[in-house]
Amino acid sequence: MTIVKRFIAGAVCPRCGKMDTLRMYRDESHEHRECVSCDFSDAMALDGSDQPKGELDTRVNRGGKVELEPAQPLNFVPNPSTTKH
Repeated sequence: MTIVKRFIAGAVCPRCGKMDTLRMYRDESHEHRECVSCDFSDAMALDGSDQPKGELDTRVNRGGKVELEPAQPLNFVPNPSTTKH
């Protein structure tokens, strides 16, 4: 079985952001997508379920304490020249 790789017209690569650089192909159990510009690739099972490649690195799961800057309240005072009497 030969694998035919086809470009996806108008698709934008999620990694590099370039248009018309993604191509896709299928094998017996997966549909693959890859970028010819930045070597991005991912796969999805033909039944539609994602193939997890581990947990994505986010600020929540990196560990450590997240420091937030202290917030100051804003006081809105009406302009006396525009208020109706």
